[in-house]
Amino acid sequence: MTTNNDPREVEAIFQRKRSLRSKLRKELQNMDPIRRSEEDIAIQSIVLGAPWFQASKILCAYISCAALREVDTSRIISEVLSKPVEDQKKLYVPRVEDRNSNMRMLRISNVNDLTANSMHILEPSLVDSDGKQREDVMEVGDPLDLFILPGLVFDKSGRRLGRGGGYYDLFLAKYQELAKKKKWKQPLHVALSYSLQIVKEGDIAVTSNDVPVDALVSPAGYIPISQVASDSGKSRQYTYPAMIFAVGTYFNVILELEHISM
Repeated sequence: MTTNNDPREVEAIFQRKRSLRSKLRKELQNMDPIRRSEEDIAIQSIVLGAPWFQASKILCAYISCAALREVDTSRIISEVLSKPVEDQKKLYVPRVEDRNSNMRMLRISNVNDLTANSMHILEPSLVDSDGKQREDVMEVGDPLDLFILPGLVFDKSGRRLGRGGGYYDLFLAKYQELAKKKKWKQPLHVALSYSLQIVKEGDIAVTSNDVPVDALVSPAGYIPISQVASDSGKSRQYTYPAMIFAVGTYFNVILELEHISM
């Protein structure tokens, strides 16, 4: 990681990032659709069975976009929203505010709370069906337990490379400051990754603005990185062969989300 302001060093880091992003985008575009579907199912099953997910009461999660080749989260979202509102985990999902990397996390309680934006990405409307402003996670009185993150490239030391917008790094930094101010425990940062998105340590160049993750979930299982993540995942190991998948539910949710985005 660099904290150096040397323009040549910074440019070299950004060049390495651009090159790695280009490589992984091509690999994701060429990923076999059947394999991708199998990995989506495996990853979501691991998350849903994990003690850190089951114990969470308040979480942020991304709404996956198939066009971006993000790991699917539709089954995770459905599991949270399938319960009566009074029994649900509080779920906050991203809404992009501008082109300056500003993003908010707004609460939803139903899949129908999502609408497609100009980029055909599902995000929450600013107001709910009653015309009330949606709850913003930065303004609630209780701390987040869990943050489920997307990304383009990861390594097993916790480095994460996004798609270049800086939205998640900026939001995570703001929330970390809020948690420090409130004297809250920091949420567990878990990134979801296809097998091919995990590279060897040293391949991802980072700066002081890049926020690391605590753990990865890949089809191979839960990969703890920080001590907090190790403690959170001790009770059981979740791996693809051990899971029993609710495949019918999974595909029904995909069809429902695709219908909303049309």
